[in-house]
Amino acid sequence: MASLLKSSFGMRMYNRWQPLLFRRTKVTDTAKFRTALLNTPPTQVTQLKSGLRVGSEDSGSQTATVGVWINAGSRFENNNNNGVAHFLEHMAFKGTAKRAQDDLEIEVEDMGAHLNAYTSREQTVFYAKCLSQDLPKAVELLADIVQNPKLGEAEIERERGVILREMQEIESNLQEVVFDHLHATAYQGTPLGNTILGPTKNIQSLGKPDLQQYIEEHYKAPRIVLAAAGGVSHNDLVKLAEQNFSRMNSSVDISAEALAPCRFTGSEVRVRDDSLPLAHVAIAVEGCGCTDQDNVPLLVANTFIGAWDRSQSGSANNASKLSVASAVDGLCHSFQSFNTCYKDTGLWGIYFVCDPLSCEDMLFNVQKEWMRLCTIITEDEVDRAKNLLKTSMLLHLDGTTPICEDIGRQMLCYNRRIPLHEMEQRIDSVTAQNVRDVGMKYIYDRCPAVAAVGPVENLPDYMRIRASMTWTRL
Repeated sequence: MASLLKSSFGMRMYNRWQPLLFRRTKVTDTAKFRTALLNTPPTQVTQLKSGLRVGSEDSGSQTATVGVWINAGSRFENNNNNGVAHFLEHMAFKGTAKRAQDDLEIEVEDMGAHLNAYTSREQTVFYAKCLSQDLPKAVELLADIVQNPKLGEAEIERERGVILREMQEIESNLQEVVFDHLHATAYQGTPLGNTILGPTKNIQSLGKPDLQQYIEEHYKAPRIVLAAAGGVSHNDLVKLAEQNFSRMNSSVDISAEALAPCRFTGSEVRVRDDSLPLAHVAIAVEGCGCTDQDNVPLLVANTFIGAWDRSQSGSANNASKLSVASAVDGLCHSFQSFNTCYKDTGLWGIYFVCDPLSCEDMLFNVQKEWMRLCTIITEDEVDRAKNLLKTSMLLHLDGTTPICEDIGRQMLCYNRRIPLHEMEQRIDSVTAQNVRDVGMKYIYDRCPAVAAVGPVENLPDYMRIRASMTWTRL
């Protein structure tokens, strides 16, 4: 699962005849933002001899979140074992070599902790939220889960049924369905085109040897980050890592580490179902990888497009022209711009839900706004988007769990955690020209990937969509 910065365009426009008030407000907001950055504890990082990395942020709170981030997800699978990473996530809490499942559950409940896990296309994560005093127990428990899963035959069969039911539930979540279709068509024939859960035939056939082989190939110390946030001492966390992860395999196969390039293909997939009440559509171009210098300008561009839902108040006064058009003209029920980054590629686009006969009008307005972003976006619009992005960034890091997640994810992506003040400087350095440049590079006259589900008869054919990725007047 990839991480999206969502921004709300609920901010009202200032009176154009009050420039002094605008300047005073802007300075005040900037001062508050920088004060918040100054009060942010530093992130400490240590690499063990085995290659395992430890990162933490000590806020002095009475609770803490600690987790194991593994550089392993569905992208590291093939057609035969697609779904194995997610299957392993399910098996993690079904007992270990020294803990039965019941004992594991009782131990977590006795601590009053919360244990969770998730799998994305590039990462597998196991984490626990607990009292700071229980951090040693949580680290030992996570280490046991990662290194010594029981993988009993009875548990495998039971979880096989659970995953198959989960797949049926996801089929009813049309947003999930659309994004799976979007990846399948955008990255067709590559591992990024596969779903995280895998196909039904794989879930029915995966067994203990497949799970063990995946662990042996990918659960290695250099591919793992132990991250923690909250009331945590970094030195103590390093000692806990040395004690509990000492048996972790430290060998690295360079050929296995190299990611196969995932080719982006401009294409479309439509699943027309007129029995559904609303059309769900996603359109995206190929973005950049998370380490690319164009990532921050694309984030600003993503924030400029924004997100909207008809339940929001004051939509007609939003700064986003697409929000205003959606509210006044009733183009859609909701839309959300997204910038999904992987290590070497990404998807930059928009997802919207609309009435059956509104697909064409909504898509026309979306592409018109994209072309405006590429050509005539103003400094005022970019400044507004930058302020929204910075606010969203701080709101996203409210709590020990999102901070811990930020540390683990960034350590795997960048081999360090980018300090908030550095991120602020990167955002502040973006100009309207930078946004127009990345727009021309990634959006203008590019072949998009389109995924649509529901009553989508009104959606223009692909060649018309492709033709609207340019402005003939230029």
